[in-house]
Amino acid sequence: MSPPVAPAPSVRHLTVDEESDGQRLDNYLMRELKGVPKTHVYRIIRSGEVRRNKGRASADDRVQSGDVLRIPPIRLSAQIEAKAEKPAPAREFPVVFEDDGLLAIDKPAGVAVHGGSGVSFGVIEQLRRARPTARLLELVHRLDRETSGLLLVAKKKSVLKAVQDQFRERETGKTYLALVVGDWPARQKVIDQPLHKFLLADGERRVRVTSADDPDGMRAITLVKIAQRWPAAEGRPGFSLLEVTIKTGRTHQIRVHLASAGHPIAGDDKYGDFDLNRQMMRGGLKRMFLHAWRLRLTNPLTQQPLALQTELPPELKSYIDGL
Repeated sequence: MSPPVAPAPSVRHLTVDEESDGQRLDNYLMRELKGVPKTHVYRIIRSGEVRRNKGRASADDRVQSGDVLRIPPIRLSAQIEAKAEKPAPAREFPVVFEDDGLLAIDKPAGVAVHGGSGVSFGVIEQLRRARPTARLLELVHRLDRETSGLLLVAKKKSVLKAVQDQFRERETGKTYLALVVGDWPARQKVIDQPLHKFLLADGERRVRVTSADDPDGMRAITLVKIAQRWPAAEGRPGFSLLEVTIKTGRTHQIRVHLASAGHPIAGDDKYGDFDLNRQMMRGGLKRMFLHAWRLRLTNPLTQQPLALQTELPPELKSYIDGL
């Protein structure tokens, strides 16, 4: 007897529930389409194959309760399907702050915030497994996989929307610590350059600085303050430790803005100095030196100011101590 033939993938229609009201379309789909690579999710959105109430949709559209989304047929490889069926391991992360509506954790470097794009699970999937009784756990924002530090998770839909609105209206203060190559000029305090996202031939996402007249450019504003400097010595360049505050939350914004100014982040494997990265790795820097350090916002439940901070992780602190 021949083995059963798996049914061909077909068009699906998803109706957005109340809990997902206000969520970005790309985030919603990555949660619903378990095991589908992130690059493929963005590809079907850009191509117009994902329809929202029969109309085209953009990745940053906010879905609303009752929206009907048309999802094109998606065929997953056996390997991806196997990963999708394997649950994420339960894991808690260091808690910086927690109340009934908000959870702030200290994310370690090397851990993705969510599954997708070759990663079967991330912080949010592990948290949900560790807290099976939690009614809701949703990422408020993202951090790059290589970036450590403060990450917010909402425990109520109203809190998710309220904090995301604060981010959108630039009512929050999000400051990172970044070690960059070279002597950062003291006069360079504001970088206001639009960014353009694109894909490499292999589907990997990249970002570049673009011109103000680029129709696909997104305005990006980065504020820079020098915290400490180390002059060049013993065959290595100088370094500057920067306090970097972003007023917009674009993909790879800090990494691209600093690199475009001629001062890439130490250890950045996408936009950095690759030869120098190898030299620094031998000197003990095994990762990108970017840490989400401070975050200021208004707590939606109490309407009081909330100031959060996480210190540099040991591997970054020991590297600059060695300078």
